[in-house]
Amino acid sequence: MLPSDFRFDEEITSPANPRIKSWSHLRDRPERRESGLLIVEGHDELALALASALEVQALLVCPEHLRPGEGGIAELAKENGAEIIKVTRQVMEKVAYREHPDGWLAIARYPDTTLTHFAKRIDTRKLDPLLVKGDPDLLLVVESVEKPGNLGAMLRSADAAGAHGLLSVDGRTDLGNPNVVRSSKGSIFAFPVAEASGVESLAWLKQRGTKILAATPEAGHECWDIDLRGPIAISVGEERHGHSDAWLAGVDGIITIPMFGRVNSLNVAQAATLLLYEARRQRLH
Repeated sequence: MLPSDFRFDEEITSPANPRIKSWSHLRDRPERRESGLLIVEGHDELALALASALEVQALLVCPEHLRPGEGGIAELAKENGAEIIKVTRQVMEKVAYREHPDGWLAIARYPDTTLTHFAKRIDTRKLDPLLVKGDPDLLLVVESVEKPGNLGAMLRSADAAGAHGLLSVDGRTDLGNPNVVRSSKGSIFAFPVAEASGVESLAWLKQRGTKILAATPEAGHECWDIDLRGPIAISVGEERHGHSDAWLAGVDGIITIPMFGRVNSLNVAQAATLLLYEARRQRLH
């Protein structure tokens, strides 16, 4: 809970407030792109975002939904220059993407997802003491994935497997989608991410000297029969149709996860997780 003497910068009680109406539009991708802003919901997601130096412009707090021990992020956001706004439950529900929002929602600057910034963040992540020192590039490339939940889940898996970054290629959903933020548990702010076209991405990976291995359900080398210890980018494609022909024409190899049952493919997030952990297994042995 917030301290009894905590001072809000403003209080908004009406869902018809112009600022509230404007922020509610950030649930839509075109508005996020035009404004350069995004919504971050949830205490844990916000805590990770603030720890990762995300620029929060306004923090909406609904006191009736707060839980014990959560007040610290309001003070941290205030110290970092954010406007702290007290809102009612109805106001929070107007802006929130979740069906049952908690007491925290931030309006933040959309992070830099260019390839230039991506390269810098990858190099910084390699210095993380939790990761293997001297580990060559282990990147996850996600081409045209449509479902935000899958993209967010892959972000969590890539972070957990000790990968160095995720590159979204020709994304059908953007990294600032509130469901991506939610399903990634906020790892989008702590983990290196980028968004680019297929042409740009292929050229950038080749210039970096990173081998590109595309995962498909068939016609590839089984993942445990190919060396994944060098600098590699494992790519997965769109949920239903997989990789585009243009992407496959530019990769260095095709890999597959063997199937022993009647289904012929895995959920894309499951497939990405298995491949990343196979790469990590090889690098640890």
